[in-house]
Amino acid sequence: QETLFPYIKANVKEYLRAHWEEEECQRDVGLLRKQAQEDSSLDGAVPIPLESGSGEEELERVIQAVVDNVHWQMSLDRKTTALKQLQGHMWRAAYATGHVKGEIFEDVVPAIRKWREAGMKIYIYSSGSIEAQKLLFGYSTEGDILELFDGHFDTKIGPKVESESYRRIAASIGCAPNNILFLTDVPRGRCSDSPAGSHLS
Repeated sequence: QETLFPYIKANVKEYLRAHWEEEECQRDVGLLRKQAQEDSSLDGAVPIPLESGSGEEELERVIQAVVDNVHWQMSLDRKTTALKQLQGHMWRAAYATGHVKGEIFEDVVPAIRKWREAGMKIYIYSSGSIEAQKLLFGYSTEGDILELFDGHFDTKIGPKVESESYRRIAASIGCAPNNILFLTDVPRGRCSDSPAGSHLS
């Protein structure tokens, strides 16, 4: 969070200007605009207008609205799919150019290798998109460690604070919930003590 999220805030306008005409960027903006419409009743919500002309001034107006919307969502620590998708694409570009690397604590890789040697399977479930997860672990300070993970899940399967999300994960990997240990950074007050019958730490 100390590197990736500040990078988004500082570079989102430059990224949008550079990639605006690309289909992927337009899909991202379309999702953000749809999310903005759904958020219209929320306090402080920032609308994203459609372009009503072809001039540079009009383009800057719309881009600034997208920037303001992204900053607003991030200020509330929101986890919307639209926001995470744009962030994932920005991080992909940043990782590929070497502007950022995924920071991994030194004890993480040895611990995961030990668990795998014991026959355990390791999955990632994050509010960050699957693409963002793969970038973080593929371009990490410990090198490419994607081979250590058996799969990835993001908010498309459901919010981290809802038990139903964990039931879906258990069903997806074909494992009984009581045989799953979730290691989480979500405070206990915001997450079920035992998501869907699994173990929580």
